[in-house]
Amino acid sequence: MPTPHFIREIRETIGNQLLWMPGVSAIVLDDQDRILLGRRSDTGEWSIIGGIPEPGEQPATAIVREVFEETAVRCVPERVLLVEALERVTYPNGDVCQFMDVCFLCRAVGGEARVNDDESLEVGWFEADALPDMENFAVSRIKQATEGGPTWFEGMGEK
Repeated sequence: MPTPHFIREIRETIGNQLLWMPGVSAIVLDDQDRILLGRRSDTGEWSIIGGIPEPGEQPATAIVREVFEETAVRCVPERVLLVEALERVTYPNGDVCQFMDVCFLCRAVGGEARVNDDESLEVGWFEADALPDMENFAVSRIKQATEGGPTWFEGMGEK
């Protein structure tokens, strides 16, 4: 996935050291309660839609933008599913990041799902019982969305 310009500028100053970053992700449902997924161009794996808010951008605004940029689907956030600090990740170039993910349950309100930028190889709608293989990051968030439980916070109960 392309690195936002503001992060490249920060990296020029701090090098590869740990960068604490906001992140947003979404479980987007259509009117048939199918789940919108994208097959990532960087890993080739299917996942939920997500990204990084721009400086000063509200998380809900960021996820609406990210969903549209990646899939051409227009959505509205309905609620926060979870807030979670993720594990540190070291990228092949040596950059170290750790993300605070705010995951939203969103409802599709328009657009046709399609690849809309270079971050996805494919996008599509999937029934909850017919999902492709995905990392636990995506699976746990889909489970949280489809089970309809309360907002989940790390350390405050089982996920």
